[in-house]
Amino acid sequence: MSSSASQQMTRRQETRAFERLFSPRGVAVIGASRNPSKLGYAVARNLLVSGYRGALYFVNPAGGRLFERRVYRSVDEVPDPVDLAILLIPAAAVPQVLEAAGRRGIPYAIIGAGGFRETGPEGAALEERCLAIARRYGMRLVGPNCIGILDTHVPIDTTFLPQPGPAAGEVGFLSHSGAICEAVIDWSRGQGFGLSRLVSLGNQADLTETDLIQALAADPHTRVIVLYLEGVRDGRLFLERARQVTAEKPVLAIKVGRSREGQRAVASHTGALAGEDRAYEAAFRKAGVLRARHSEQVFDWARALAWCPLPAGRRVAVVTNAGGPGAIAVDALVDEGLQLSPLQPATIERLQKILPPAASAANPVDMLATAGPDTFAACLSAVLQDEHVDAVMVVLPPPPMATAADIAHSIIPIIQESSKPVVVALMGQDLVQTAAELFRKARVADYRFPERAASALGALVRRAEMLRQRRAEDGGVQAEEPPDLSGLLAERAGEDGFLSPMAASAAVAAYHVSTPAERLAKDEEGALQAARMIGFPVALKWISPGASHKSDLGLVLLDLQDEEGLFEGIRRLRERAKQGGMDRWPAAFLVQQMVPEGQEVIVGVVRDPQFGPLVMFGSGGVEVEGLGDVAFALAPLSRAEAEELMDRTWAGRRLRGYRSLPPADREAVIEVLLGLSRMAVDYPEIAELEINPLRVFPAGQGALALDVRMRVGALEATD
Repeated sequence: MSSSASQQMTRRQETRAFERLFSPRGVAVIGASRNPSKLGYAVARNLLVSGYRGALYFVNPAGGRLFERRVYRSVDEVPDPVDLAILLIPAAAVPQVLEAAGRRGIPYAIIGAGGFRETGPEGAALEERCLAIARRYGMRLVGPNCIGILDTHVPIDTTFLPQPGPAAGEVGFLSHSGAICEAVIDWSRGQGFGLSRLVSLGNQADLTETDLIQALAADPHTRVIVLYLEGVRDGRLFLERARQVTAEKPVLAIKVGRSREGQRAVASHTGALAGEDRAYEAAFRKAGVLRARHSEQVFDWARALAWCPLPAGRRVAVVTNAGGPGAIAVDALVDEGLQLSPLQPATIERLQKILPPAASAANPVDMLATAGPDTFAACLSAVLQDEHVDAVMVVLPPPPMATAADIAHSIIPIIQESSKPVVVALMGQDLVQTAAELFRKARVADYRFPERAASALGALVRRAEMLRQRRAEDGGVQAEEPPDLSGLLAERAGEDGFLSPMAASAAVAAYHVSTPAERLAKDEEGALQAARMIGFPVALKWISPGASHKSDLGLVLLDLQDEEGLFEGIRRLRERAKQGGMDRWPAAFLVQQMVPEGQEVIVGVVRDPQFGPLVMFGSGGVEVEGLGDVAFALAPLSRAEAEELMDRTWAGRRLRGYRSLPPADREAVIEVLLGLSRMAVDYPEIAELEINPLRVFPAGQGALALDVRMRVGALEATD
């Protein structure tokens, strides 16, 4: 059996293990109550209202009857089968009941109660006790401090949320927040889309988002997965699982906590510019997860991805009955990085035969306010047949000569038959409500404004491009035998873990990163010998443990033309070091070859505690932090990922040439990024690595790492 087939079998086994959680043969509600104000009453009601068809048992020491069903006094009395126990009892009583459920062999339990880790050390200890009991019996836990799960197609609803529950649909939702679940259920009904599965994770004492994302993906009714995340338990495992899932189904995420105030910056620019949120951003990109910025946006995207085919490219046509809204749509599409499609002459000629003379047959197609159902249908059909069009946005404010519902009736069949995505910006409220209901019933994605429709098209395009890039990659990064850097990495320059500049340059050179000729000297005579060997002109740098950012301290001198200039430079460096208090450390002089002018960029690596090595690229030089023109990607990089990383920055786009700047050697920069990426994976002990600047020469002439800084050791803790 091939490695790929083995992995697929393992994934199927993992996901099948959760079938009894979402589709249990029997459920025991422990803490069921006749009091309508109690959670135990609401869960019992929801299981019945949802139409759950398995065995259902209510448990309460008081006994009696609830909803005309017997109430058992303990879980021991409940007959088989029971695959799921729902615990709605005080936190202190949970361990004893878990013991009883474990003895019964119940494989899953949902702990709805709060009072655990979220309350402090005592609650955390209680949570650990519950987890130990569950592990002893091989039981898996959802929660505690959660609202439960539901599946609209089984159907089953184990939550205590108010009715009505969500409509059956195609969107799976996994959330760290129970309150968000409640809001999303209510909002989804008003927006006309349904949920397939919903999971509230709570404290995640046992099962996490990483465990359950594949369970959602395995559900045949789930076409799109949406995640509300406050963090992940195991970054690398999440990355691995999410990447597997996104190969088959789109995954969208809202990750809250984008900024981390008070985070202590590590010593390099790379470390200072990286942060928790940048690491999540890079991880989502690596995994193929589309990250939304707010809740409405993520579900706008989810509807489009659930209901629309994927586009073949970025070219979009706009069809509208009003010029102003059409112009808004064009701006919104450009903001999303999409292109206004140039229509073929045959398409324009066909449109001109349909439209009145005053209308516009160019893109955007403005049919004028008099356009009725037949005109909308004919123009949409013509545009969709154009080979230059990859997707269409129909912009429909209330038409004066017909109803929006009439328009909807005319174009829905065309949209449903099309292999290209069509989204509708249905502008208004009361006058378009009936049309909205028609579109949603037909699974046509409608939005109230063109900006939201453009955002949804952008998500479709990014999803399509991610899948095409995956298919184009030839098995990912090719493994190479790593060079032996053990001796170099052991050569630390003091207690801070930084390597000497010579050692750092030698290390990156082993990964095919070119550096200028350079020599280290202890005094004037050594510096003179080094300069003679390298050849004037030279650069001169002060090297000491306290001088990490030498340029900022004025400890770099360039273009020293002769011996007199060299000795004068050494004198100036000594004075500046003394003024800055740098002379209290042993120092040396780095004499370096002067190199031609070129474009300067920064490249680097910093190791994130959750996800591993992050590769950085951006505008280099002394103003790197002020400019903030940087982007990050998780190692290891493929060639396509390295190019995409560069193109997310102005520095990377400028390498293609800009005004008087000729195109630079982008290929050389890609090789540097790939080399640093491999180095970071091969040697986990490298905590930080920075080349600033990497000077890039015209196309075909390569790039040189002018200043290399590398720190070995554990990543510094952050507050």
